Amino acid sequence: MEHFNPILGSEPNGQKFITCGEIMLRLTPPNYEKIRMASAFEASYGGSEANIALALANLGVDSTFFSVVPNNSLGKSAVRWLRSNDVHCTPMILTEPDETPSNRLGTYYLETGYGIRASKVIYDRKHSAITEYDFSQVDLDALLEGYDWLHLSGITPALAPNCRSLILDMLKVAKKKGLTVSFDGNFRSTLWTWEEARDFCTECLPYVDVLLGIEPYHLWKDENDHSKGDWKDGVPLQPSYEQQDEIFQRFIERYPNLKCIARHVRYAHSGSENSLMLGSFLGNLFLLYRIHINLGIWCVALVGIGFGIFLGSWVIALGEVVNVFAIMARRVGLTKGAGLVILSLAVGKILGSLVQFFC
Repeated sequence: MEHFNPILGSEPNGQKFITCGEIMLRLTPPNYEKIRMASAFEASYGGSEANIALALANLGVDSTFFSVVPNNSLGKSAVRWLRSNDVHCTPMILTEPDETPSNRLGTYYLETGYGIRASKVIYDRKHSAITEYDFSQVDLDALLEGYDWLHLSGITPALAPNCRSLILDMLKVAKKKGLTVSFDGNFRSTLWTWEEARDFCTECLPYVDVLLGIEPYHLWKDENDHSKGDWKDGVPLQPSYEQQDEIFQRFIERYPNLKCIARHVRYAHSGSENSLMLGSFLGNLFLLYRIHINLGIWCVALVGIGFGIFLGSWVIALGEVVNVFAIMARRVGLTKGAGLVILSLAVGKILGSLVQFFC
């Protein structure tokens, strides 16, 4: 069934994208609750490649998603969700139990992070329909006909041997048909080992035009003598521009087919790593040795503002603790007096601060 994207209008133009991967049912506890404390879950659907297709469609790009889902209510719901976001699903395969014995849709549980608590994901995707389907039945030449761009990731080949063969075959067919191919290594330690990921993803590099990330790939200094190491060895998680550029150049030297390399580096400006550690150390040092510095009234004001910012940051971080009160109240059945408990805590904090200041 052909699908119409209202953002594109009646006559779509520009490049046509297709992505391939697994789409899963996503279950998330509401209101930032922990999974182990949740009594209800919000249902949605997601997956690396499916998210890419959805994002492109929402930007007005003609995008298609190819995957295998069971021919039941869950599988049809996943397809409906993609179509509702203007993603073409014509190539999608809905299978029966004789094609995929387990005939199930993969599931993952997302515990959304809050404040100082990081997000957490639990997967339940083993024996999903895409891992049991025989892709030798699929005419990849016909599947990729009419598309300009193919996007794949290192997650799908990690699922099962049949998925590994599918991804490699798609890369080869796409290269032969002249499609632009983007590939995101996207390593998942819960699916395969670091070496397995590096071995396979390196095998994909000759067919890639746009490379996202510099891992997990082998970039040996000497292909004949691996004992000399990898060019990426010793590169920090937060490399300088020069360090990144050197690695990019090494990739291009080894794989001249690469037209573009992109890498997302997260600079976590965490107080526990830099400013906070230094400030705590100096503050304790000045307090311990009674060091006094006469900086004048204006500097005192600036220091006060700095302390206010510092305290405000901690208050935001402690929002996670405040969130616990609401969850605890519901768990213990506290339906009355919750406001009084919170008010009492606030008053106690104020009184304690006053006693410490004046006494």
